[in-house]
Amino acid sequence: MQARVFFATITGNNEDVADVIVAAFKSANIAVNKEDIQLIDPQDINKDETDIVVVVPCTFDNGSLPDEALDFYEDLADTDLSGMVYGVSGSGDDFYGDDFAVAIDKFEQQFEKTGAIKGAPGVKVNLSPDQAATKALQDFTESLIKTAQDQVK
Repeated sequence: MQARVFFATITGNNEDVADVIVAAFKSANIAVNKEDIQLIDPQDINKDETDIVVVVPCTFDNGSLPDEALDFYEDLADTDLSGMVYGVSGSGDDFYGDDFAVAIDKFEQQFEKTGAIKGAPGVKVNLSPDQAATKALQDFTESLIKTAQDQVK
């Protein structure tokens, strides 16, 4: 099984989130690559070589997507990822209230257009992952793996 984790970060917190997810994949013996989202074109994601895609976006300003993730986000809607398992998690700052980590919600809505299978509900981390958030991200990753394994059966 192969997973890819795409992240966008401004403060470094989302890379910390991505690192927790990558470590969870590795501890489950899943091959995984962590990649900067601005270097990825969704059209180039090979369904024969990738079982799980995780996006770790940051939320910028008042609920906006960062420039680094815009191309990926816009191109995602026109990409066929049917049969592939996806998940979205990331950090934000709960100081922003209703705009807290809304990039996660936006990416989940965009993934729904691709035919991909949602493997776990998104995890919103306040700032950098603490012990509770790390556990939630590990559970998130386990759910993604289980969903992908169920697709193979």
